[in-house]
Amino acid sequence: MAARLNYFADPTAGKALKHFMSAGKTLKDSPLPAATQELVALRVSQINGCAACIDMHTKEAAAAGETSVRLNLVAAWQEATVFTEAERAALKLAEEGTRVADAAVGVSDEVWAYAAQHYDEGQLTALVILVSFMNAVNRLNIITQQPAGDYVPGQFH
Repeated sequence: MAARLNYFADPTAGKALKHFMSAGKTLKDSPLPAATQELVALRVSQINGCAACIDMHTKEAAAAGETSVRLNLVAAWQEATVFTEAERAALKLAEEGTRVADAAVGVSDEVWAYAAQHYDEGQLTALVILVSFMNAVNRLNIITQQPAGDYVPGQFH
């Protein structure tokens, strides 16, 4: 499968994606735990069906020491017992923040309060930006049919 566009060959995409990648790096350096970031990025990408991002985030998480059991259970996190309460709160916020068209209220007050019990304001800020960032990156990849399977951990760092 070939991508519809080669973002690396287009000067406009190159300029814009340079800023996008910079935003991603800023999020990586945020106070939100790295494991939580990868779990959230993976779940948002699963919901949106972004194969390229699923490929990337499963491999990045595994390279950082995440277990295959937890990675495999992200898709069914609500029934899985392997996630902490804080991770569950982040995954719930990510899910509601991604499925905004499916929920009349977007992220409910209940879900926000649950997340706020586990994360301080800086971490919540990073979490909200991460969910939004991943939704945008998923769309960039889905619209242009970016292929999956060949990602190497650290490739974009």
